[in-house]
Amino acid sequence: MDLTARSRSLLLLLTLGVLLTSACSYVVVGRPSSQMAPQESVGDGTVPVEGATDGPIDDLARNALADLQTFWSQRFPDVYGQPFQPLTGGYYSVDPNDVDPSTYPDGIGCGTNPLDLENNAFYCSAQGAPNSDSISYDRAFLAELASRYGEVLPQLVMAHEFGHAVQARVGYPQTSIATETQADCMAGAWTAWVADGNGEYARIDTDDLDQLLRGYFLLRDPVGTGSGEQQAHGSYFDRVSAFQEGFDDGAEACRDRFGPERIFTQGEFTRDDDLASGGNAPLDETQGLIEDSLPEFWTRAFIEVLDGTFQPPSLETFSGNPPGCATEDVALVYCADGGDGDTGLVAYDTGFAQDAYKLGDFAVVTGVALPYALSARDQLGLSTDDTAALQSAVCLTGWYSAQVFNRTLTSVQISPGDLDESVQFLLEYGNDPDVLADTELTGFQLVDVFRAGFLQGAGPCDVGV
Repeated sequence: MDLTARSRSLLLLLTLGVLLTSACSYVVVGRPSSQMAPQESVGDGTVPVEGATDGPIDDLARNALADLQTFWSQRFPDVYGQPFQPLTGGYYSVDPNDVDPSTYPDGIGCGTNPLDLENNAFYCSAQGAPNSDSISYDRAFLAELASRYGEVLPQLVMAHEFGHAVQARVGYPQTSIATETQADCMAGAWTAWVADGNGEYARIDTDDLDQLLRGYFLLRDPVGTGSGEQQAHGSYFDRVSAFQEGFDDGAEACRDRFGPERIFTQGEFTRDDDLASGGNAPLDETQGLIEDSLPEFWTRAFIEVLDGTFQPPSLETFSGNPPGCATEDVALVYCADGGDGDTGLVAYDTGFAQDAYKLGDFAVVTGVALPYALSARDQLGLSTDDTAALQSAVCLTGWYSAQVFNRTLTSVQISPGDLDESVQFLLEYGNDPDVLADTELTGFQLVDVFRAGFLQGAGPCDVGV
């Protein structure tokens, strides 16, 4: 949206390109969390990793690789109609700060110098190169990821790179961004298999899924990167959406949905002022965009889709204490019996808005759109105070966000990074009882529901369509 400058703390920005490798870039951000050793480890003789130590990171990587081999051996014949051929070039673990050249006489993947692997991981396939069809990783870098986002992140990196190995066997999509997000989708399909208890060594639980999506923020391209750029990987929304697509719908979805017709939300800045402000309007202008765009969207939605007439609710702010009509002491409020008329009241805390704005202007818009969607449900004669209502409101907010993205509303314009801010908001605040009433939905589930509304419109949003 229209714009003010915002700083993002990027602690580490790294890229690596080697021959015909699928090189992946990572940005390390966030707060530390505990690093744990895996509960059970596969033997090194089962999955040999050149240069590996007995440390927990190599154990995590080896465990993930063992289960990835099992998963794709099982699924590949059904999905692609042929047996899965194991990687022939092996796996390579490197600490670039402590390299013994004799450990890697032919280099690592595709003959790459192990010193060039610093802060990265990659799959490589290059005809005639040594150690082709292999995965290499910097274990010190994976340890840093684990310290910040937990043990799930090194496993995700392995699953993504293994996805590139699958692509090498069946063909790559036509663009870099489709190639990278398809690998994200394949990682999601494997993660669902592990989360269902099928992995022999890898372990992923519900809390890991929220942490995993938070960690995906470091995998996105810088805001303003064009989707057609040679090394484009995708926006935060693009990558999370692809991962959840694989998680929800399996490897078949990864095979079928990454052709030329796939739409990506990543885009370049088209105006100098948008670029200068990082894609964010000042907070007071953001509040004006909320006041204009939500009534415009819902008025049209009722006329064009819901076969009704929408009456905009009153929209107010408060500081600290919510309106007297609120049944919960929360930052985002919908009251059916509040406001000046009989159309209800939507209210939000100005302190909350200032905090959410640190994520970006569209994070604030996303937040206020939730109680506004509850007002629409109320006018449709639907519940507004249970988990199903909140789930529907998140889905409807995804539908609204799609109309902003598609530029069908006259009162608001999308900016690069806006939809990333929606994902951040839902993970940061979506199940915070101080923002919304208590909900049984995880952050992962909320993002998935938002994505459904964005991609499919009102259909999955439980409003009778």
